[in-house]
Amino acid sequence: MLLKINLILFALCASSTLAAPLRRSPAAAAKLQAEMAREARYYTLESFPIPGDLKLEVSGMATLPDGSLALAIRKGEIWILDHPGQRDPSLENTRFQRFASGLHEPLGLAWHKGALYTTQRSEVTRLRDNDADGVADEYETIASGWEVSGNYHEYAFGPVFDPGGTMWITLNATIGKPPRGNGFDNRTHLPWRGWSMRQQPGQPLQPVSAGLRSPSGLGINHLGDVFATDQQGNWFGTNPLVHLKPGVFHGHADALPDTRRPDSPVKHPGPLPHGLTTAEAMKKIPGYTPPAVWFPYNKVGASPCGFSCNLTGGKFGPFENQLFVGEFTYAFLSRVFLEKVDGEYQGACFRFRSGMKSAVFRTHFLPDGSLMLGETNRGWNSLGTRSFALQRLRWTGRLPFEMKTIEARPDGFLIRFTRRIDTGTATPRMIRMKSYTYRY
Repeated sequence: MLLKINLILFALCASSTLAAPLRRSPAAAAKLQAEMAREARYYTLESFPIPGDLKLEVSGMATLPDGSLALAIRKGEIWILDHPGQRDPSLENTRFQRFASGLHEPLGLAWHKGALYTTQRSEVTRLRDNDADGVADEYETIASGWEVSGNYHEYAFGPVFDPGGTMWITLNATIGKPPRGNGFDNRTHLPWRGWSMRQQPGQPLQPVSAGLRSPSGLGINHLGDVFATDQQGNWFGTNPLVHLKPGVFHGHADALPDTRRPDSPVKHPGPLPHGLTTAEAMKKIPGYTPPAVWFPYNKVGASPCGFSCNLTGGKFGPFENQLFVGEFTYAFLSRVFLEKVDGEYQGACFRFRSGMKSAVFRTHFLPDGSLMLGETNRGWNSLGTRSFALQRLRWTGRLPFEMKTIEARPDGFLIRFTRRIDTGTATPRMIRMKSYTYRY
């Protein structure tokens, strides 16, 4: 017997064309169906019916105090789904109600101190329903100031609130030239693009870390630290998961002009070198901090997006405190284990569950321990049979045989599994390993 394990360790170290969902070959489709059947023994995948006139391209999710689920959609609305934890959902027992409209591509959603918060292109907005009629009647700007030019890629993500009540957002780099138009001065740089930002209670919005590219996923781990997923491209050899903390440079050059500003917490590192590996760049670029995890391109996705930390107390299986990350291009879910060593995060990532209907853009754990998946291909390429979907993943109670954690040790790596191994049959010599070194 050969115990074949693809071990992915990270210790120190998208096309904009409108398109239909990607199609699998018949052989690949058959293989996926067999894989999904095996996975369904441990985690069932249920789909919510969506009214025909509602294009539910989910871009944010938040549980409300009454147990209903708020859903932001990228075309500028927020809807409320009642009873998201119900079994076998159908149109007859599922109700969607529009709560807010007129927003500019909200790409995140949070419930905090009695109100919903969402990040639009140009601001963070707080929404309240003061007369309790189920529709927002107050839209209040909570944070702004990063400016927009109209560039296609000037996304803004979030917010999330850490345990101390600090609000965090991330801003996409302005990729490409800004558009020209009447009244626009054709500036080539807008403030704080490619940065993470935070607003502490009672304080203005402040820059935190620089050098992000397209940090679509934003979330918090079980220790209250804030992370973001980013996208492969300029300055990123593959997709990273980065720890957001003050003064850090994540690597992308487009954010560097803002380090000259007096309120920048990041020092300009000087000219960036070329032709180095990430490990070499760590030694030569002041302030450069590599990701906690690299997602090997294609093998563990091509475009990681929203993620959620499993704090369900065992309701979602044996992976407590781990991150579950939506994958856009290949429409699946991956899993990340993190460990903190001498104040720095490192970890490992694993493919988890395949075969979602569309790109998994947002994830959100419900109080019952199930995981909601907000899906939309946004007109880009993504595997799946739909342009958008809302699905739920639920643990059946059966324990899968998986690598649970991988830890770096001075003499090698310690792998823990979810179930006991027959040491008379499986030995370390039967484990195959590969390593990857990415160029900076």
